[in-house]
Amino acid sequence: MRFKRREAALAKAIDIRQTDSGADLAAHSNNRPNKAAYKGLYQFAKPHRKTFLAMFGCIIVAIAADLLQPYLVKVAIDDHLMAGDRSAKTLFIIAGIYLLLSVLGFVFSYLQNNLMQLAGQSIVASIRKKLFRHITRQSMSYFDRVPSGSLITHVSSDTESLNQFFTSVLLSVLRDGLTLLFIIALMFQLDVQMTLYCLVLLPIIALNAFAFRSYMRRTYQMARTNLSRLVAFVAENLAGMRIIQVFHQEREQQTQFDEKNQLYFRSNMREIRTNVLFNRSFEMLGNLSVAFVTWLGGNAVLGESIPFGVLFAFITYIRQFFQPINNISQQWNTLQSATVSLNRIWNIFDTVPEVQDAEKVRNVDVSAVKGKIDFDGVKFGYNDGIPVIHKLDLHVQPGEMIGIVGTTGAGKSSLISLLCRFYEVQEGHVRIDGTDVRELPQETLHRLIGLVQQEPYLYSGSIIDNVRLFDETITREQVIEACKLVGADTLIGRMKDGYDTRLSERGSGLSAGERQLISFARIIVFKPKILILDEATANLDSHSEQLIQEALNVVSKGRTTLVIAHRLSTIMGADRIIVMRNGAIIEEGNHRELLRRGGYYEELYKHSQGSNPQLAAGAVGGRASKKSCGVG
Repeated sequence: MRFKRREAALAKAIDIRQTDSGADLAAHSNNRPNKAAYKGLYQFAKPHRKTFLAMFGCIIVAIAADLLQPYLVKVAIDDHLMAGDRSAKTLFIIAGIYLLLSVLGFVFSYLQNNLMQLAGQSIVASIRKKLFRHITRQSMSYFDRVPSGSLITHVSSDTESLNQFFTSVLLSVLRDGLTLLFIIALMFQLDVQMTLYCLVLLPIIALNAFAFRSYMRRTYQMARTNLSRLVAFVAENLAGMRIIQVFHQEREQQTQFDEKNQLYFRSNMREIRTNVLFNRSFEMLGNLSVAFVTWLGGNAVLGESIPFGVLFAFITYIRQFFQPINNISQQWNTLQSATVSLNRIWNIFDTVPEVQDAEKVRNVDVSAVKGKIDFDGVKFGYNDGIPVIHKLDLHVQPGEMIGIVGTTGAGKSSLISLLCRFYEVQEGHVRIDGTDVRELPQETLHRLIGLVQQEPYLYSGSIIDNVRLFDETITREQVIEACKLVGADTLIGRMKDGYDTRLSERGSGLSAGERQLISFARIIVFKPKILILDEATANLDSHSEQLIQEALNVVSKGRTTLVIAHRLSTIMGADRIIVMRNGAIIEEGNHRELLRRGGYYEELYKHSQGSNPQLAAGAVGGRASKKSCGVG
């Protein structure tokens, strides 16, 4: 049964991956700049206005210091050397000013880069923080549709692209753009006619950029999309590695990985070729311009229409003229990537959670909640037109323990998800103490409910932090007391650092039963009014199951408890057992009553006992008390 469930989960993951890949391609095939995204980005940058202004001032000073150096050499050549002034003092002063300009250029270039980094890193850190918070607030249906690998790409790679935009593209546009304007102004001051000749090249440059623009955008988008698919595929395979190995799917998954890796390789190489061709075209134009100015200016010098110093400065400026253009063109790659990343990130920001707090919520006193649960005429389906639960009615009294059984797909976990409000009911109501869960703030609702799943999730951190989930208001003494109550204190005491032992991701190194005990200790410290066990003993051996049953006695005391179980031994002592089939309750009663009826529950029970009627009869003969079954 366990393997079937995991196999179905893997198949679902692969289907989602393929669906998302197609949607991802469709979303980016016509990915135009999003005005709302740029507006949102401006809101993040707005608090850093003073830093940007200071950076702009540093850019002006740095550019002026760099561009005045050739002009200073022109003055030395034309006004002094060519004029016959051989004064060492004058040349020394000019050399000193030249050195001062070099120092100023260095200092203010250093400042501009640091200010840009400070503003850019701060903005991206804020975006990354908001993005993670926004993702964590999405409904479960969102995570059903979007693979975790794609979300990892958004949080890491896409935000890094934005970081490159601020620290490389924006700085280049400001610095190199202003450099171009200053160079043109100085060239006009030196010689208007030669400057006009040089400006004839600008339409050629613009035409070259326009011709490459759309093609480059497509190549960058395709490379980003293929990278996202590759990362998503790897993340899904790592998450399902056990199933891949159990069903010997390594070769098939390797084949799929090779295909996706090859696609990314080809799109990446196409991107690189486009980028090289684009940059070299500008380099060629720059070299032709220098040759043209040298020929034109050389003839003018020989004809004595312009001084030699002007030609020297002009050649220097024309070389510098194409350098910022080349710098900006080299940032085109990053700009395209940042534009795609910006749109992808803001598409996430534009995603509104399907489950949200009502406009007028009901604030309840958590300590006064009794734990009464009512499902009234509930209908629900994950896809429109395919209901999983049909007009279900269920009423649970405070402190009552309810066992929920049924085959896979019967709707057991869906029922629990509706109570936790991971999804919205399509019809009917789910109420706690008479209050519809849709009227409760989600934070309050989740404080009322404690959930223990089949695979308890443990974080990288100490045992103390894993029990209190990094909530510093819960003291160390409370955590230790909780672990003692559920029987986890003994196993923790055997560890080298005791409660300060650091666990790796997902608690590797601990058995499934040990991880469950730690998750039960969480219930003790957080004190929810309603406890849900979603097949918490499905993966345990008989010894570990006994430990969990004893811990369940403790954590379920005084709480309304819902237990989903494939192992009927887990819920034989429940106050009531709900038997579900095809999204409906078909039987209800305690263990003895349901066996006496000889219905569907009896079939499930006989199947769990190996279809041995004598064994089943023997089990029914003794009273299935809570004590004997280890259920509290």
